[in-house]
Amino acid sequence: MKKIKEIIVVEGKSDTNRLKDCFGDECVDTLETTGSALSEETVKRIKIAQQKRGVIIFTDPDFNGNRLRTIIQKAVPDAKQAFLPRNKAVPKHSDGSLGIEHAKDADIKAALAAVYTHSDEEFAEYDHTDMVDLGLIGEPDSHQRRLAVGSELKIGYTNAKQFLNRLNMFQVAPDDLLTAVKNFDKGSTHDTK
Repeated sequence: MKKIKEIIVVEGKSDTNRLKDCFGDECVDTLETTGSALSEETVKRIKIAQQKRGVIIFTDPDFNGNRLRTIIQKAVPDAKQAFLPRNKAVPKHSDGSLGIEHAKDADIKAALAAVYTHSDEEFAEYDHTDMVDLGLIGEPDSHQRRLAVGSELKIGYTNAKQFLNRLNMFQVAPDDLLTAVKNFDKGSTHDTK
């Protein structure tokens, strides 16, 4: 299957894992709200994702999921929406809560089929070597470099592995990344001797 162009906004890791199981690791990118409290940083990332690739809101069909959907929709009104019927999100055990992670592949695909598009553009993903070459890992100032570059690119700061994931998920243009790294180098006061 081709990669889904839009980034899918889900509630947590179990939803991400379920979508990757359903579509394949390389075919889907998600942004997790990580619970019912939606941070300002997460809202900013969703807005950037909408500008770069588009987003699909795909939250659980329960009270918290609907609450999150409403908050995200107010912040990003042009986001696409995918809905999973409550009866398709029932857990196998009676003590669990409704959730995307409990749905069958066919039901997840049906919920998203009406809204997602395939990416026509080929994006050459960054890899570990790119991170090393740009000093984003393996250097004494790599932490500060990722912090500055992430801030300039508006993708936030994370550890090296997640930073690489974000560069790829937000499909950061190589020129933009290089410019951000050069801007850090210009403003840096470390000795080059």
